[in-house]
Amino acid sequence: MRLDDIDPSGDIQDMGAGGGGGFSMGGGGGGLGSLLIGILPLLLSGRKMGCGTIAILAVAAFFIFGGGMSFLTGPGVAPTEQAQTAGGSANCDTPEELLACRVFTSTEQTWSQIFSEAGVRYQPAKIRFYQGGGQSGCGAAQSAMGPFYCPTDKGIYLDTSFFAQMQQMSGGGDFAYAYVVAHEMGHHIQNITGIADKVRDRQARVSEADGNQLQVRMELQADCYAGVWAAKNSQRMEAGDVEEGMRAANSIGDDKLMKQAGRAPVESMFTHGTSEQRMAALQQGLKTGDASQCNFFRGIF
Repeated sequence: MRLDDIDPSGDIQDMGAGGGGGFSMGGGGGGLGSLLIGILPLLLSGRKMGCGTIAILAVAAFFIFGGGMSFLTGPGVAPTEQAQTAGGSANCDTPEELLACRVFTSTEQTWSQIFSEAGVRYQPAKIRFYQGGGQSGCGAAQSAMGPFYCPTDKGIYLDTSFFAQMQQMSGGGDFAYAYVVAHEMGHHIQNITGIADKVRDRQARVSEADGNQLQVRMELQADCYAGVWAAKNSQRMEAGDVEEGMRAANSIGDDKLMKQAGRAPVESMFTHGTSEQRMAALQQGLKTGDASQCNFFRGIF
C-alpha cells in the first residue's frame, strides 16, 4: 500500500517502555482463576476492544493448557497530548511505527471526510506506541494483549512487536499491518457513534454466550470498517494487498486460534468470529466502500 506521501499528524505519541506495580483483578494474585475472572468481563464489556483481545484468548488458553504469566500495571493515567513521557521515544521513528502513523493519519482523514459528508462532527482518536508495557485510560497495556482500543480515552494502543507475530502467523505485509490499525480505528467509530455503548448495555443484560455473540458482531463490524477505509483509498492499493489482508483476517479467526491451542472450536466462546466471517467482513467493506453496509446489528438495535 502506497503511503509514503502521508505526513503523520494528529495525536500521536511513543510512550517508550513502561510498566508499574503487580496486576491482580479483584485483588487476586497472578494465577489462572484471577486472570480468567478478570479478563472475561473485559471481553464482554468491550472495555479493551480489538485485535488484542484475540491475544488475550490465546493467553487464556496458555493458562488452561499449561504455563503461566504475570501482568504489570499501575494507575491509569492519560498522557498529555503530543507530549513525551519520561523515558519516552521520538514519535514514528521506526519503520513499523512510521507505517502505523501513516495509516492512523489516513484513517483519521478518511473518517473525518465520511462524517463531514453526513453532516456530523468527527471526534479524533489518538494512537499510543509502547514497548513491553505501558498505561492506557483502561488500565495496563501489555504486549501479550496485542493492539487494542480504549474507549475511555479514545486511544489505540500498539506495541509494534505485534507485527512480527503477524509475520509468523500470516506472512505479514504492509496492508496486513495497516488492517490492524484500521480495525482498531473501526472500534473508535463504534465508540463515537454510540454503537459500543449500546452493545455494552445489552451485554450486561444477556447471558455470556449471547454477550459473546454481540462481541463477535462488534469485531466483524470493525473489520468491515477497515475495509471501507481501504476502499476509500483504493488508489493507494497495490497488487497483493487484498491477499495480505485476507491472510491476516484468516489467521486470527476464533476457530483457527482454538484449533492451534489444541482445542475443538466452541462457537459459544467465540468473541471475534471465525476466519471465514472475518475475511467476509473485511471483503464487504472493501467491495462496497460504504460504512452503512457494515451494519452487523440490524434487527438487534
